Amino acid sequence: MQFRDRAAAGRELAEQLRIRQDKDLLPHPVVLALPRGGVAVAQEISRVLQAPLDVLVVRKIGAPFHEEFGVGALAGDDPPLFDEQSLFRLGLTEADLAPVVEREREELRRREERYRQGRPAPELRGRTVVVVDDGVATGSTARVALRAVRGRQPGRLVLAVPVCAPEAAEALSREVDELVCLYQPRLFSAVGEWYEDFRQLTDADVLAALRGD
Repeated sequence: MQFRDRAAAGRELAEQLRIRQDKDLLPHPVVLALPRGGVAVAQEISRVLQAPLDVLVVRKIGAPFHEEFGVGALAGDDPPLFDEQSLFRLGLTEADLAPVVEREREELRRREERYRQGRPAPELRGRTVVVVDDGVATGSTARVALRAVRGRQPGRLVLAVPVCAPEAAEALSREVDELVCLYQPRLFSAVGEWYEDFRQLTDADVLAALRGD
């Protein structure tokens, strides 16, 4: 199966979450999107749940010789979280990646300032936090995001994604109170293959979603 686009995937996912909300399993929710791709999915969820929408900026740490291959991730001012197995296979150390980490942290701060425009981060203590992305392949960025949220003491932590690699789903289910995923295809190479329209979103798209446009 393929989703038409992120908004269509978000509407399907929102329906599953609405069922849980009707059963009082999502009290006092706030929706946190992983930008940029997760924002278009999360916008639909926010509308259906009538919950505030915000962003949680996470940056992938890519291998120096292949930036698309993630070997770790970071969120906020927290220390980076590395995939030790990937580092070992590639013959890399955390020290090797220090320049990459610094560059990605600068970009993370730029995006947080751009998206928040002076707004404080939402208070999460005691609330149901629904973390949303457009899909999960390895789970490295999602894991960092979830641990950052958990550190802010939510009442309940939910990860909601349209599509997820089965191995990543199994690992991430241990990080949350509930994982809501519509589709876990056995053969999984990239998130984009499960969408007909997987165009890259821009900062302007993110800002429009946060304004409720």
